[in-house]
Amino acid sequence: MEYRLVPMTEAHIPQIAALERANFSRPWSESLLRDLLGSQHSHMLTAEGPDGTVLGYAGLTAVAGEGYIDNIAVAEQYRRQGIARAMLEEFIRRGQGKLDFLTLEVRASNAPAIALYEKLGFELAGRRRRYYDDPPEDALLMTLEFDGKE
Repeated sequence: MEYRLVPMTEAHIPQIAALERANFSRPWSESLLRDLLGSQHSHMLTAEGPDGTVLGYAGLTAVAGEGYIDNIAVAEQYRRQGIARAMLEEFIRRGQGKLDFLTLEVRASNAPAIALYEKLGFELAGRRRRYYDDPPEDALLMTLEFDGKE
C-alpha cells in the first residue's frame, strides 16, 4: 500500500470528517477540525494515498510536556496495512526528547488497537468507567513514558 504521512490541511477536512462519522459515535465536526488546524498545540497527521485520498488520520495535542493522542482512524478498507502504526510511530518519534509521555483512551473491547498500542510500548495506566456511550463502555487509559526531555 503506497501512502505518505503529511500534515492535515484544509483540503483534507471533508474526507477526515467522513472518517470521523464512519468510525466514531460522537464524530468531530468539520468546524472543530478547522479549529484544530489553527491551534498551536494540535498536530494532525494525514495518511494520504497517491491520488490524495485520505486513508487515515491521527491527532495529537501537546501541552506542558504532555502528549494526548486525541483520535486515530483508518478507513476500513485500508486497515491492517501499517497505516495506524506509522502515524503512531511518527508521534512517538516527534515526542521523544520533547514530551514526558504520550497517552490515549481506547475502548476496552478494541483488541486490535490495544495490541498495537502495546507493541509500541504503551502500558495500561487506568480505566475510565463508562467513558464511551453509544454503546456504553469503559475506556482503557494507555500511556507511553519517555526517558526525558532535551
